[in-house]
Amino acid sequence: HSTTLRFVEKYLFCPVHVWVQMIELGLADGSLIDELMELTAQSLSQLEIQERFNIIKEIGRGKYGKVLLVTHRFRGTPMALKVMPKASTKLQGFLREYCISLHLSCHPCIVGLFGIAFQSNEHYCFAQELVIGRDLFAVIQPKVGIPESSVKRCVLQIASALEFIHSHGLVHRDVKPENILLLDNHCCQVKLADFGLAQKRGTLIRFITGTLPYMAPELCTVALMEGQKEVTAPPLSVEPSLDTWAFGVVIFCILTGYFPWERCMDSDDFYQEFADWCRMKERPNTEEDIPPLWKRFTPEAMEMFGKLLALDVGKRCTVGEVSTYVEKDWLKKVHGIEQQQTAERNSASGNNPGHCAVLKILKKVVWDCLHTALTDCSPTCQIITLCHSPQRLVPTHKAVTCTNIHAQPKNKDQRCSKYITHRGSVTSFSAQDAIIPLLSLHSKYLFTAISMF
Repeated sequence: HSTTLRFVEKYLFCPVHVWVQMIELGLADGSLIDELMELTAQSLSQLEIQERFNIIKEIGRGKYGKVLLVTHRFRGTPMALKVMPKASTKLQGFLREYCISLHLSCHPCIVGLFGIAFQSNEHYCFAQELVIGRDLFAVIQPKVGIPESSVKRCVLQIASALEFIHSHGLVHRDVKPENILLLDNHCCQVKLADFGLAQKRGTLIRFITGTLPYMAPELCTVALMEGQKEVTAPPLSVEPSLDTWAFGVVIFCILTGYFPWERCMDSDDFYQEFADWCRMKERPNTEEDIPPLWKRFTPEAMEMFGKLLALDVGKRCTVGEVSTYVEKDWLKKVHGIEQQQTAERNSASGNNPGHCAVLKILKKVVWDCLHTALTDCSPTCQIITLCHSPQRLVPTHKAVTCTNIHAQPKNKDQRCSKYITHRGSVTSFSAQDAIIPLLSLHSKYLFTAISMF
């Protein structure tokens, strides 16, 4: 135990009992993050990655940097190491992401951290829990979505994670399918990732560059569009309502396989149709009043969307209110049947690797191996869980842009909202990558693993 404590103290940059006391103080106003950032900055270790880690392969890349699959040289523990170039990363931004992620990682639906952060000559780095699986975006069937039952399981877990974040005076600000990691094929366990844009509640945003379908309309008012030199709108305060809006759009996307709009601006016809419906929904309206893309939803689901996507920020509900709707149907019967039939076709054609018996056996072997390796690990570590379909580890930070969405027909009568399409290149990650460096530590699994590969 003394060895473990020394290990923890070395990487948490303060005595364990002090760190625990700080965590117990809570984060009602986000003030603890500032203290953690200051503490981390004062004691940020200087070392090269290869001094402490064996690099297995690169498993993710984005504008922030890259994610490496590594094992700890002394303990053999597999980790996901997030590596950010100093040339394009401010120290303050790195510290904020690391400290926010560390503080929130105790929640079961948020990706965990090991409490390991350091700098090399050219990079800032911190170690994350290894989550072998796909992100939510990767499993969305274009123009179909995923089964409603899976959506509801996912929604409840992400709502719980967001409620936890908001209760600590923080806002995620980047809720989207790419940042939701699946630990199995049926959304029985999911984790929210990537706190690179997270901010304390009340932080002022003066401008953002570009827009995404998940951005709330009030956020789009401070978007610096192409050709603009400055934003005329007043600064926007970061509030949980931004996450609520994004959460509502995510639910729409995974239920339908479509984006509801390209951006929440008057120039977007699809957003304008929805906004018109929102403004009239307080008085009686008929089926014809509902925008075409939304007609597949039940009245109960439309009521839920009306609260999550309320144009008036003051009337927007909290993410937790979704739980009151999970017992009700969200899709009209005909659309639910179509989803189920698509899922069955994918399963029959082998597109659902979660039904592969070999992978189930592999999951058990790798789990036993990793669990043994983590027995003496830092108490800040979270148990690593492997899924039936080992693919990518951490989603790329690349935003979904118009290039990932099909163009609209010119004829308004023929159009539909732009539908979700899969990314052209996805870094593949298999369970084999994780198991190879560990087999030398646990020879009793060697024969079983070789026979499976």
